[in-house]
Amino acid sequence: MFRFLHSGDLHLGKRFGNMPEDLRGRLREARHGIIARLADHARAQGATTVLLAGDTFDTETPTPETRRQAIAEMGHHAPIRWVVLPGNHDSLQAAQLWSALRGNAPDNIVFAAETEVVILSPGVALLPAPCTARRPGRDLTHWMDGAATPEGTIRIGLAHGAIQQFSEDAAASDVIAPDRARRAGLDYLALGDWHGAIAVNSHTHYAGTPEPDRFKHDRPGQALLVSIAGPGSAPEVLPLETGSFTWRTLPLHLLSQDDCVAALSGLLPAGPLRRQSLIRIEASGRTRLAGRTALASAVEHAAPEFALLELDESALSTDCESEDLDLIDRAGALRQAAEALLAESTDEARSEADRDVARAALVRLFSYSEKVAS
Repeated sequence: MFRFLHSGDLHLGKRFGNMPEDLRGRLREARHGIIARLADHARAQGATTVLLAGDTFDTETPTPETRRQAIAEMGHHAPIRWVVLPGNHDSLQAAQLWSALRGNAPDNIVFAAETEVVILSPGVALLPAPCTARRPGRDLTHWMDGAATPEGTIRIGLAHGAIQQFSEDAAASDVIAPDRARRAGLDYLALGDWHGAIAVNSHTHYAGTPEPDRFKHDRPGQALLVSIAGPGSAPEVLPLETGSFTWRTLPLHLLSQDDCVAALSGLLPAGPLRRQSLIRIEASGRTRLAGRTALASAVEHAAPEFALLELDESALSTDCESEDLDLIDRAGALRQAAEALLAESTDEARSEADRDVARAALVRLFSYSEKVAS
């Protein structure tokens, strides 16, 4: 039995420049904390090795502090062995990076930077496919098909890149063959690059990122615990939760008669989970002007309790009737402005962008009127 953790896409040093400044540091530190969390899982599960399938670093030029602290942290967790594969973000083109990493590396780190068989333990061989460049332009796993290992050896592939089905607009030479495990006689092919965990087939898996960094995949961070009883046997794959932050997109579909604030309240997580949650509310359907402004106010009121809480209301339409306009003003310049904005927001002869601008202006005018009235 050989047991190991499959992870990757740590993206240490990611800047999170699109996030509020006070959140960036927390997200960066969470990424560094992945190393300890992976080591804790390995010890608890009796795994001796952690395979990192590329993009350990977010760039080819991480700061010396990011690089040195990562290597030092891995060293603290000996005798757990770390196998680090160059990915497309930290490819072999960054010769200075990999030279510096080797110069400071403790004995429990293996850099899988060559296309050659690496013996992980007696009867277990690793076949790595390090990224030679950000866009290598060929299937780097092809060499595994002809790589010789002693009879009775467990063969494990380690690679970083897209499988053809995930890249419909990519040339066939730029992606990994989906049946590479079968072609190369691999008992397991550990892949990185895709940030959501996916089982391509029983012998080929993307572990996903252990600490999510975007809303795209909408699932918790995890690593895979892989157990292989022997050559030719099906691997046993168990997901282990590793993320400290949760990124979620929550749909909120509304009808005009709905209580928007109550609907939002029933959707949001409660308690201490909020501080570690990044939530995007995707509102859709229809609501009255009062409901729309109430929803925006409720999101603004709750936001400080979350790591991030944002509202996407681009798919939410606004129903507006005469009594809604009466709340702005019954006559005069404000009423005329509101009627003009309402007409523009529903004028099919205008572009969608222009209608959106008019709609947003009408909502803002309504919100302003509410504040003045209160």
